[in-house]
Amino acid sequence: MHAKHGTTRTGRIGSRRRHLGVRRALALFTGVLLAGASLTLVAPQAGAAVAEPTAAEDFQQVTLAKGEPEVGEPMSLAVLPDRSVLHTSRDGELRITDAAGNTRLAGKLDVYSHDEEGLQGIGVDPQFSSNRFIYLYYAPPLNTPAGDAPETGTAADFAPFDGVNRLSRFVLNADGTLDNASEKKILDVPASRGLCCHVGGDIDFDAAGNLYLSTGDDTNPFQSDGFTPIDERANRNPAFDAQRSSGNTNDLRGKILRVKVNADGSYTVPDGNLFAPGTEKTRPEIYAMGFRNPFRFSVDKATGILYIGEYGPDAGAADPARGPGGQVEFARVTGPGNYGWPYCTGANDPYVDYDFATGTSGAAFDCAAPKNTSPNNTGLTDLPPAQAAWIPYDGASVPEFGDGSESPMGGPVYHYEPALDSPVKFPEAYDGDFFAGEFGRRWIKRISSDADGTVQSINDIPWTGTQVMDMAFGPDGALYVLDYGVSWFGGDEHSALYRIENATDGHSPVAQAAADVTSGQAPLKVRFSSAGTTDQDGDALTYSWDFGDGGTSTSANPSHTYRKNGTYTATVTAKDTTGRTGSASVQVVVGNTAPKVVLQLPQDGQLFAFGDAIPFKVKVTDREDGRSIDCSKVEVTFILGHDSHGHPQTSAKGCSGTIQTSADGGHDPNANIFGVFDAQYTDLGGGGQAPLTTHDQNVVQPTHRQAEHFNNSSGTAVSSRESANGAKTVGDIDNRDWIAFTPYVLSNAKSLTARVASAGAGGKLEIRAGSPTGKVLGRTTVPTTGGWDTYQNVTATLSHAPQGTTTLYLVFKGAASGDLYEVDDFTFTTG
Repeated sequence: MHAKHGTTRTGRIGSRRRHLGVRRALALFTGVLLAGASLTLVAPQAGAAVAEPTAAEDFQQVTLAKGEPEVGEPMSLAVLPDRSVLHTSRDGELRITDAAGNTRLAGKLDVYSHDEEGLQGIGVDPQFSSNRFIYLYYAPPLNTPAGDAPETGTAADFAPFDGVNRLSRFVLNADGTLDNASEKKILDVPASRGLCCHVGGDIDFDAAGNLYLSTGDDTNPFQSDGFTPIDERANRNPAFDAQRSSGNTNDLRGKILRVKVNADGSYTVPDGNLFAPGTEKTRPEIYAMGFRNPFRFSVDKATGILYIGEYGPDAGAADPARGPGGQVEFARVTGPGNYGWPYCTGANDPYVDYDFATGTSGAAFDCAAPKNTSPNNTGLTDLPPAQAAWIPYDGASVPEFGDGSESPMGGPVYHYEPALDSPVKFPEAYDGDFFAGEFGRRWIKRISSDADGTVQSINDIPWTGTQVMDMAFGPDGALYVLDYGVSWFGGDEHSALYRIENATDGHSPVAQAAADVTSGQAPLKVRFSSAGTTDQDGDALTYSWDFGDGGTSTSANPSHTYRKNGTYTATVTAKDTTGRTGSASVQVVVGNTAPKVVLQLPQDGQLFAFGDAIPFKVKVTDREDGRSIDCSKVEVTFILGHDSHGHPQTSAKGCSGTIQTSADGGHDPNANIFGVFDAQYTDLGGGGQAPLTTHDQNVVQPTHRQAEHFNNSSGTAVSSRESANGAKTVGDIDNRDWIAFTPYVLSNAKSLTARVASAGAGGKLEIRAGSPTGKVLGRTTVPTTGGWDTYQNVTATLSHAPQGTTTLYLVFKGAASGDLYEVDDFTFTTG
């Protein structure tokens, strides 16, 4: 998933998401409530009426599975008729969680996992109760070379990286395990491997049983300055030209595909797709085209309308020579059509035909009659007219969506069933509403609209998770939500599966479970805790623990010693005075101790410039593997961080070495980008238990930063300024206001130069470490520049910085009050 993001007032820009993730040995928090609540997802539109917020006490968020051992790197979910949930992890693992919150591994596929590839979407056949068919979209390993594909060369150089993403059907056995031998290969979608980005991969069905599959443009966006990637140079890897995929009527990428799968695994094409079977230079499977990354979507079975979260590019501002600034959209697809990419975006805003060889711009594309003249195109030249987006947004352009990153997740449409006897089903008032999620902004909202799509109201729904990855309504009328967590390309302790239930008849306890150790040698003494367990109704609670080895306890926070090797699930059940219960679990591995991984270099928050070769150093210890760690099993990956998501760029093996970063970061130079180093080691297993993997991650910060990409602030506001780099500044500055950025290592920073403007009184700029009143590292005077669009560079010499990781504060001072000056960006010099 490659999200386009804007600025955020209190974002985690470049913030540290360090994740000591231990596969199969991480403390889990699995809450299970036996009475219910529902959660609604809303995607807003400018100008729509804002309904009264739904009271938090009307819903409860039930944790069904939590932590990397129970959800892996969460990708997609599907709810079965018995309320069990199938959910995928990108590493190829398929898990099943029952309605009571018990999770186990259902099966595993071998997958190719460079960049975003791996196991993606899952779908459940409409006749599952009788045939037990499920569908998975994944990247089979094939014989693809390891490492990165060449960016330039010849067709022969690129050919070894030609691969596919595959839609296959499997049988889920009655015991909930995957029958790998039952695989029926339905459809292969071409993939240019070894380069990022955009896989798509969501699956859904309409009322007639037709299968829909979303596919991404499979195009590298990083050297197009945040505009449309249409690089047609003869020696360029075709993966830099989205005209070969999304804009190609004869290619399955960047599309919504619609087929009818037959009992034998073959498929037919239903009537009414975009191109009739037999049409020259087209693929009949295409229902809708012109998408960049329609990562999550759903089909409203009552109307046949598709609701899609479509990711857009990254340009911080429009450029007459290139096209519109970056934006994303929720699309409402009522029939076959072309949705514009890579020629048009948003409300049919056209890009400019740009020659990457000469750096010259031509004419703007015609959205009403787009033409694909790329030498990489194998389809029609004349394309269907582009359709405008239903709800495009960028930054705070849709007030109801707030501000921040832009990462839309298309969710389901709710249909109320009066005859359904379920205390957890959503209210009748939500009938027909579309539920949308926002990955980076971390919300779920509900959109109510007329039959023609006109938005009538937008409703916020209580949500206490992190980054929404996938959503679906279950047969009980509750909303199931997969939470990605906050790690870069991996699960963590925040990754989870939730059920949002209607709780107007009362709430069950929300249990929490933790352990001081989750792996080790027998005998292993574990101190358990139920701290954080709550009951929203205020009822008194009693506790019972089942340690998974026959031992039990009625203490809230017991200790227990495991004397035999094994993998155990310890479960606490909290009961209120009405008899309602909630449970949570912790997994404990006895016989194998998880490795300890410490990424010593680069430091967390270390400064770097794109193009640098950055040394790394990793220390690994493991009790069972002994003192001699095989450094060839240590993998270090450089991830390009962009707002709240990341793109793996390159990796290296070893306990020490060097990673070469790209010259420009592959984004608009004013984008909020940074680096993340991920170090991981998988041990050899021990005591008859499976191997365990541990990660450590550090952020590296670019020497140049837009001021509006702060993590925290006091008193300031982000202002739109077309004259500013990135078209935004930090303004509304008064005496003692500040902005903060974390993490930073400033020990080698020699000076900071800020681009400022002032039509006010001007003032002082202080650079401090640790807090707004922390050690002053340097200061400089900000003069009156003659206007808010008249910029001047001011420089502060830095000294006495702390040696380790700290938080950088820019503190604003002035004798006058109000609008002292504005800050556009700042740059460090190092030495």
